[in-house]
Amino acid sequence: MEVTLDKIDKRYGKTYAVKQLDLKIEKGALHFFLGPSGCGKTTTLRMLAGLEKPSSGRILFNGKDVTSSPAADRGIGMVFQNYALWPHMTVQKNIEYGLKLRKLSQEEIRKRMDEVVGITQLDGYTERLPGQLSGGQQQRVALARALAIRPNVLLLDEPLSNLDARLRLDMRDNISRIHKQTGITTIYVTHDQKEALSMGTAVSVMKQGHMIQTGSPRTLYHHPNSSFIASFIGETNLLSGKVTQASGGTYSVSTAFGEFRTARAVGAHKVGDKVHLSIRHEAVDVDFGRAPFNSEFTLKLRLEHLTYLGESEQFKLKNDSGDFFKSTVFHTPEHNISDGDEITCGVSAEDIVVLPFQEDTDSGT
Repeated sequence: MEVTLDKIDKRYGKTYAVKQLDLKIEKGALHFFLGPSGCGKTTTLRMLAGLEKPSSGRILFNGKDVTSSPAADRGIGMVFQNYALWPHMTVQKNIEYGLKLRKLSQEEIRKRMDEVVGITQLDGYTERLPGQLSGGQQQRVALARALAIRPNVLLLDEPLSNLDARLRLDMRDNISRIHKQTGITTIYVTHDQKEALSMGTAVSVMKQGHMIQTGSPRTLYHHPNSSFIASFIGETNLLSGKVTQASGGTYSVSTAFGEFRTARAVGAHKVGDKVHLSIRHEAVDVDFGRAPFNSEFTLKLRLEHLTYLGESEQFKLKNDSGDFFKSTVFHTPEHNISDGDEITCGVSAEDIVVLPFQEDTDSGT
């Protein structure tokens, strides 16, 4: 099912929850709406489900206008944040509930039960009550119930937010597997960028009711269209600077950490313009004194704090003015670097992106 949002606005009084949302979600996609709290992503999901009506604009399913259609007529399956399972019903009865409302035959109900119990790996749990299940198992029951009605579109509203870290990782794999098995167009709301990057075929990032950028996870990470996207997707050093040279698509930018030059830029900038530079933490090399160090731009900084994470180490560095700069190094060699040491680190021009300056974007992280 292809889903189109055509110039959607949603207002509460004079306040816009969603403004001029234009988006086409491809058939069979696992499409994420990602953003901070209050950005409009859940409101968008509720409009798709028919639980909220747009103030203006249209919602189209395969080209058919469903903006005014009731929720029951849209062929939607939805998994809520709290799963919304009937506590007094067994797993089987929870899954069958929607099928019985549709007055399906017992044979068809058994067929669909077998199908979704297999897909969600709930064999052996069908006679248990929700209270006898773990959080991950309850989440799979909610998924099975939504899938049993064979929806045209599956909507997931922060489905992993109530699970612990280990279960969240397991359920990411489960949802990705189920999506591949069923091929159902799935729209997933989250504030967790790791969920979106690791699972999504496409991601729409929202802020204050506006869609800022839509693309594949790799596109958003490597080619952000704004300072907000660069800082919200992954981790980056976002440096304020001023353009000192602009020639042939190459820019020199003066910052608190020195002057950098790069041909990677979003938009056109002229000498004197205030801009942001985005330099991903993992793009910053650290000199451990074991091999030649050939980075194009070298910085000598003081180590404020070192965080050891096993497979990686995070270096929080600062210059003489107290401005912070960070590096994440994977598979570091043995070393005796400690807080307070002077560190030489380097950056390549291809890892620097010039972005339009945004006043409301945090920098230096």
